Amino acid sequence: MNYENYIQRCLDLAHKALGKTYPNPLVGCVIVHNNVIIGEGFHEKSGQAHAEINAINSVKNPDLLKESTIYVSLEPCAHFGKTPPCADKIVEIGFKKVVIGTLDSHDKVNGKGKQILEDAGIEFFSGVLEKECRELNKRFFTFHQKRRPFIILKWAESGDSFLDKDFKPTQIGNPLTKQFVHQLRSQEHAILVGTQTALTDNPSLTTREIVGRNPIRILIDFDLKVPIDFNLYNDEAVTVIFNSKKETIEENITFIKLEKENFLENLMAKLFENQIQSVIVEGGSFTLQQFIDQNLWDEAIIIKNDKLHLMHGTKAPILSSDIFETKQFSDNKIEFYKNSH
Repeated sequence: MNYENYIQRCLDLAHKALGKTYPNPLVGCVIVHNNVIIGEGFHEKSGQAHAEINAINSVKNPDLLKESTIYVSLEPCAHFGKTPPCADKIVEIGFKKVVIGTLDSHDKVNGKGKQILEDAGIEFFSGVLEKECRELNKRFFTFHQKRRPFIILKWAESGDSFLDKDFKPTQIGNPLTKQFVHQLRSQEHAILVGTQTALTDNPSLTTREIVGRNPIRILIDFDLKVPIDFNLYNDEAVTVIFNSKKETIEENITFIKLEKENFLENLMAKLFENQIQSVIVEGGSFTLQQFIDQNLWDEAIIIKNDKLHLMHGTKAPILSSDIFETKQFSDNKIEFYKNSH
């Protein structure tokens, strides 16, 4: 029996919900009877049924469940949240065997699901495609283990390493990389810019180019310099504004007070408190360099237009790290970096 094929199917299913399950993890599940998949499902959205329940409900002949093996990419939950514990449901049905990709490090689960199943006499097997299962939920695991969001740095630069020409907004990417960026935004929980980027570019930080959810917009604006008629204040997405003046909620805008001293440390604590699991930092050079200098990043994505030379303007941030992967999008290339800390 090939456990890996079934866990790979769990991963493929789970991936369909990327960007839609926050603050919950991505989970896929398949049910196998006599080497045939008879049911499958994935967690589609926070507050809705978990992967295991969707898979169980998809089985046409429930009588086969007792003689089946259930495969799940992540340890079944053991606590009451918006839904009852999946581990209890698996015991109630009487599956003979459970195979999972990786244990859940969340303190409400962390081996408790496994314990419930083993106590019920169900055969339990874990650690199948564990690396891939952890990679799928890198945001969830980083959030719970490091008590901060998963941080992705992103910028576009010219062949001579400038972000703009003469300090004015300059188109560096092409339509393909623009679409890639909007896809990225729909997958991550939030997106962050600083005052200067907001004033210079007046960005919307939405997913206009694709069909997808808008991320939560985060603006660092200590002195509230960004005018309220700017795009970040519109009602297209929820916006959180970290500032030193006020703490209040006005419709879709939340103002949170933040001390300037140890600003990044305080910011991470506030984002954790507000259950933000991942952030794309799309700020200007100054903001990006702060994250780099404090080694506070997990991945970086740099869009490069090698044929474009801007000669003068804002210098791109300096990142001393090895390229993990490169993709070509017509005249643009995208470099992917991973922080090995």
